[in-house]
Amino acid sequence: MRLSTANDRDDDRSRAVLAAALAAGIPLLDTADSYASDDADIGHNERLIANAIGTFRTADHSNPAWRPPTIVTKGGLERPDGAWVPNGRAKHLAAAARGSRERLGSDAIDVYLLHAVDPQTPLATSVRALAKLREAGIARAIGLSNVGVHQLEQALAITPIATVEVELSPHRLDALRSGLVARCRDHRIQLLAHRPLGGPAGVRRLERDGVVADLAARSKLTACELALAWLAQLGVVPLPGATRIETVHSIARAAAATLAPEVISALDTHWLHGGDATPAQATVTVADPTREVVILMGMPAAGKSTLAADYVARGYLRLNRDERGGTLANLARVLATELAGGATRAVLDNTYATRSLRAPVVVAATKHGIPVRCVVVETSLEDAQANAVARLLAKHGRLLEPAELMRGGEIGPSVQFRYRRDYEPPALDEGFASVEVIPFTRSATTGKRALIVELDDLVWRKRPRSPDDIEIIPLARERIATFAAAGYVVAGTTWLTSPTLDTALVEMLGVPLIVARCTHPAGPPICWCRKPLPGLALALAHAHGLDLAASLHVGRGPADRGFAARAGMRYADVADGFPLPA
Repeated sequence: MRLSTANDRDDDRSRAVLAAALAAGIPLLDTADSYASDDADIGHNERLIANAIGTFRTADHSNPAWRPPTIVTKGGLERPDGAWVPNGRAKHLAAAARGSRERLGSDAIDVYLLHAVDPQTPLATSVRALAKLREAGIARAIGLSNVGVHQLEQALAITPIATVEVELSPHRLDALRSGLVARCRDHRIQLLAHRPLGGPAGVRRLERDGVVADLAARSKLTACELALAWLAQLGVVPLPGATRIETVHSIARAAAATLAPEVISALDTHWLHGGDATPAQATVTVADPTREVVILMGMPAAGKSTLAADYVARGYLRLNRDERGGTLANLARVLATELAGGATRAVLDNTYATRSLRAPVVVAATKHGIPVRCVVVETSLEDAQANAVARLLAKHGRLLEPAELMRGGEIGPSVQFRYRRDYEPPALDEGFASVEVIPFTRSATTGKRALIVELDDLVWRKRPRSPDDIEIIPLARERIATFAAAGYVVAGTTWLTSPTLDTALVEMLGVPLIVARCTHPAGPPICWCRKPLPGLALALAHAHGLDLAASLHVGRGPADRGFAARAGMRYADVADGFPLPA
C-alpha cells in the first residue's frame, strides 16, 4: 500500500521493490484499487504490480518455468480528496472489479475482496455482487476484508468465501481471540493478516522485547522475521508491507523459516498469555451463583446500568468503563487482579459488541475456574435512542449541542449506529457457561396529553424566514384550536427556523403553542433533535410534564412516523387528513 499512498512515493523505487519480491519468489501480492493518493489516482498500485510482472517476465534473468504470484486485490473503498469512504453497492463493485482486472492485465482476478463493509449497504448486497463477479469469470475467487465472525457467517450463508483479510499481529490478536482464525480454519478459508508487525510502533515494540530478542537470536532471525514466522505457523498468511529491497529479503527469510517447537511454545506463552487465545478451550460451565462473572452487554443506553445496580445490591463487584475509565482490555486486567485477590462475583456492564472485546473477560475468569455468564439486554435501536435522550435530559435538563456531546463524552447517535454495525451476537463457543437474553420494556409514563404537530408545510407553508413570511395552511388553525379546546397541550416541531417566528405564529393561530426546533444542518445526524430521532418530543415532555404515550404526533412521511415511534406517541399522517381529538 505504501508504495502508492506515501507522500514521497517514487515509482522507480517501487518497481525495484516489486522486482526484488518477484525474484525472491514471494508467492502472493496484496493490493487494492484504492491504494492511491485520491480518486483521480485510483488503481495506481495495481498498475505498478502489472508493470513489474510484465517487466520481470521478459527480463534476461527470468526463468521460463517462473509463475507469477497470486494477486489479491480489493474493491469497495473510494478516495474522494484522499479520504477513505466505503462503497459496497453492487454497481460500484461490478465496475471496480472490471477496472482492476483491466489494470492487472489478466483474464480474471485471482482473488477479489470486499475492502470494507459499507454501513450504508447491506452486507448481503455486497456479497451477492461478489458472487456474481465470480460467476461471470471476472474473479476466480472472492472474499472479505476487515470483518468479524458474525459477518463472515452471514456471507457464508449466501456463497462460498475463499479468503478473509483482517488485522492480526503478535500485539493485536483480536482475530484469534474472537474465533475468526478458528472459523476460517474450519471452513478452509485462507486468512490474510495485514499489519502483521503492528506498523512502525509495533516494529519498535518487537525490537525492544527481550524475550523476542533471545528467541530470534536462537532462531537466527530478526525480531520481525520471528514474528512473521510465528504468525505463519498459526495458519495465516502475513502481509508485511515492504517499501525497501532489504525488507523484501527479510520477508523472504521469514517465509522460509521453520521455527523449533520450543520456540513456538515460548512465543505462544509470551504473546498469548499462557495459550488462552481461544477462551472456549478453558470454558468453565458449572453453574455456581456464589462464584461467577457476568458480562452484561447491549447497545449504548440499552438499560444495562439499571440491571447492574441489582447485581451490586447482591454483592457483585461492578466493573464499568464509564466509572473507571480506560479500555475494555484494561477492565479485563482489573478483573483478573480482583479475582486473584479473592473476589468471587463480578458484573461488567459495557457494550461488548464483538467477540474480540468479550474474549479477555472470559480468559481472565476461566483462569481462576470461575464461569462466565453472558446477559444480553435486547433493546431496539429506537428504544435505545429514547433512553439516551432521557439520560441527557435527566442529567442536564436539556438537549446538548453536538460539540457539547463530544466534549462531555455523552452518547451521540453515531455511537449507537456504530454498535449496530459492529455487533456480533454472543455464543456459547466463546466460552460462556450460558447466554441469556433480557428484552427491554419501556416504563409507564404519566402527565398531560399533547398534540405535537410538524409545522413545516402542515401548519405554515415551507419554512418562513421572518414573521411576514408566515402563511398558515387552511384547516390547520381550526384543527389545532379543536385540540387546545379539548385540553391538549399543543406543540409544534420545525427544522432550521428562527425563534423570532414563535410569537407571530401563536398570535396567528390564536392558541397557546410551544415550538421545538432542530437548528442543525443536513447530513449524518450529529444531534438528538433531528427527526426521526426523538429528542424534540422527549425535551417537550421533560419541560412541560407530558405523557407521550397519551399524546399524538401529526406529521408527514417516514421521518415523522419514526419520530413518533421512537418517542412512544401515536401517529397520524396528514396525508390521511388532519385528525380530530380522540
